[in-house]
Amino acid sequence: MNFKLLVLLGIFTMLNGFSQEVPRTFTLEEAIAFALENNYNAINADRDLIDAQKQKWETIADGLPQVNAAVSYQNQLKQPVSLLPGELAGGDPGTFIPIVFGQPQTANISATLSQQIFDGSYIVGVQAAKTFISYSANNKEKTVLEVKKAVVEAYGNVLLAEESVAIFKKNIATLEKNLFETRKIFENGLGDEESVEQLQITLSSVENQLKNATRLQEITLQMLNLTLGIAIDTNTILSENLDDLTLKQTDLSILESDFNINNNVDYKLALNLNEQRFFELKLQKSRALPTLNAFINYGSTAFSDQFNFLSADSQWFDSSVLGFDLSIPIFSSLKRSASTQRAKIALEKAKTQLTEAEEQIRLQLKQSKSNYILAIEQYATNKENLALAERIENKNQIKYAEGIATSFELRQAQTQLYDAQNKHLQSMVDVINTKTALETVLNNN
Repeated sequence: MNFKLLVLLGIFTMLNGFSQEVPRTFTLEEAIAFALENNYNAINADRDLIDAQKQKWETIADGLPQVNAAVSYQNQLKQPVSLLPGELAGGDPGTFIPIVFGQPQTANISATLSQQIFDGSYIVGVQAAKTFISYSANNKEKTVLEVKKAVVEAYGNVLLAEESVAIFKKNIATLEKNLFETRKIFENGLGDEESVEQLQITLSSVENQLKNATRLQEITLQMLNLTLGIAIDTNTILSENLDDLTLKQTDLSILESDFNINNNVDYKLALNLNEQRFFELKLQKSRALPTLNAFINYGSTAFSDQFNFLSADSQWFDSSVLGFDLSIPIFSSLKRSASTQRAKIALEKAKTQLTEAEEQIRLQLKQSKSNYILAIEQYATNKENLALAERIENKNQIKYAEGIATSFELRQAQTQLYDAQNKHLQSMVDVINTKTALETVLNNN
């Protein structure tokens, strides 16, 4: 019994260990790769592409042979009565004899093979199906770029929140030390109460900022998990820090990259729209063409007073029909003409939208390059300003401790430092995000 108990306890402990959540650790590139496989939008984009391929075959299949079978059974509970002239049976003229024709129960089995011989709309539909697949592929590519951009932004926001929490805690530790020393000086009658109050105001403000940053740290991590396509409460760990990531994303050589507008996914989608409008115009024109279909039918029918159609003695009568259906559009009160004109207008609008999209993309490229350069410049400036603000705050700490600087001057220096810290952190995130935005426009991968 003791041995069995130990085995059961060991199994329980092992299962319990497996049930504990293992933290997921990601670099930025690993997070992007994971999201492209598991992000909800990315998964649905894959499904949309598969759906487009199935839709293409659905369109093609309409022009291939179709075979349909039918089985019917009828039981005339009250058969219809017909009247025959009485003189046919030797009766008086003007009289009628009621008579019932046929047997009350009927069974029929038939099969029909139909084939589309010519339909202009079918030809256009097959051609347009290829464009639809191209659109779905381009839409998937756009989704990939959007997911990558969302992961980069979410990853950076988590790092920003983590750095903010660490800085606020460091600032609070310094403020608490200042406040403790200042209060002791005041209690010993060597300082004024205003100095204590000034430090209390600063400390309260920074403590509130820390609480907010702590909440944001949790929220940004949950947003990252959502973007990755995992449960928002998953214990995710980021293996990169904001400084190293910013340095990796600082690459001015990207500004010299060749730009091919045909690689831009928005331009590809605008081209898809033009192709779609072109085929819609062809479709409207094809409606003026005749359509020709052929079919062959083979069936067998049996009649009986009772349901014995499954017996070997039942007699079945075969029949077969071969036919063609030719439909020729002649006059539609100018409806087809109006539809064709509308399709032409839609195509011209799509051409104008393509020209506009091309100009917008070129402008977007210039703006993205400008934003990226500005982000790098601001990062360098804010880094220098942070170093200056730290030196100024440190000098004021020394002056305040020696009684040379007032608490108001110290608070000014601390506020300036905190502002420089926030701007420095935000500038690092801006470098990362603007680099991703530029890569999205270029789409050279």
